[in-house]
Amino acid sequence: MSSPTDAKLLAPATCVVWDSDLTAYDFGPSHPMSPARLALTAELSEQLGLFERDGVSVLKPYVASDEQLLTVHDADYIAAVRSVSADPHTVEDRGLGTEETPAFAGMHEASARLVGGSLLAVESILSGESQRGVNFSGGMHHASRGKASGFCIYNDAAAAVQRLLDAGVSKVAYIDIDAHHGDGTESIFYNDPRVLTVSLHESGLFLFPGTGFANEIGGPQALGSAVNIAVPAHTGDGGWLRAFHAVVPQIVRAFGPEIIVSQHGCDSHRDDPLTHLNTSVDAQREAALSLSTLANELCEGRWLAVGGGGYSVVNVVPRVWSHLIAIVSGKAVPLRTETPLAWRERVSAQFGAQAPLLMGDEVDIWWRSWEVGYNPADALDRAVMATRKEIFPLYGLDPWFD
Repeated sequence: MSSPTDAKLLAPATCVVWDSDLTAYDFGPSHPMSPARLALTAELSEQLGLFERDGVSVLKPYVASDEQLLTVHDADYIAAVRSVSADPHTVEDRGLGTEETPAFAGMHEASARLVGGSLLAVESILSGESQRGVNFSGGMHHASRGKASGFCIYNDAAAAVQRLLDAGVSKVAYIDIDAHHGDGTESIFYNDPRVLTVSLHESGLFLFPGTGFANEIGGPQALGSAVNIAVPAHTGDGGWLRAFHAVVPQIVRAFGPEIIVSQHGCDSHRDDPLTHLNTSVDAQREAALSLSTLANELCEGRWLAVGGGGYSVVNVVPRVWSHLIAIVSGKAVPLRTETPLAWRERVSAQFGAQAPLLMGDEVDIWWRSWEVGYNPADALDRAVMATRKEIFPLYGLDPWFD
């Protein structure tokens, strides 16, 4: 299939949230969520000239206030985070101080700064100063109203969505392509018909958090507002893109959002140590291009993209999120672009590793369109059809043909 283009949008005003203070979100040297992935992304993007593009502004985030956090989190949970932040030896439940989400001094401020980054981008979009925004340090989609989970303390993406609603936006589409189910964001808006949450992820039969099946479709007041595409373990580029294109564009068009908020965890990559999917940088770039097309078509270009998971610190995360910044700001970086020599030397010096030479993985990402047929013997097709059967009729769509 051919790649979507951004021909209609030459240079959208784009804010990119970045400051080295964001690397304070740090669970320690043995934790897979290394803050180095953020610094390497910023350095690669800067050396590719993305921060100097026409229309791009780089914004320094602030620490979100308790009042802003309370829009999506419980007061006693925020108090618990503050307590652990002041004394990391404090024993708390609510998912804090666990092996996956260890306590550290300054946890509250570091986590609230991620939220402040996404809120800053939203305010820029609401004011008209920007049409689009990127906070690649954000995407903490497992945090729920009252509990930390999966390396996520405060849910910046949910706070951004809620701010849009509070500002009068009637419909927001949240699209999550992390390998893990976006359970926290989904739970916060599960009964709100103004928010469509779509999550394309590895099946909970194989991967944390064990949720996100096709029959999770929203609360009683918002049936159809939650869409889950749970693909089998070991799904590669062709299947992953087939699943995306068989569900996401149709449902988002039927929902008709005013703005798209997307989460771009890149842990579905074949090199990621925590998941069992087999996608490439090229496929994840393709998905971002498709979201850009949807934002242009449905939302007059309005789009906020955040980061998320991704634990191949050198080989994957910086390239995927640099592609994301390029696409959001209006012009994709070709896959055969060489990574800058200075960046590769920096990687070698700090990590003793060889950095990728090219911005792509040099793979064939051809995917088979759903329109050419459904194979009930194929596990990927069965997963897609399960979602289409649950969701499509609620939007007046035919699960077999639309």
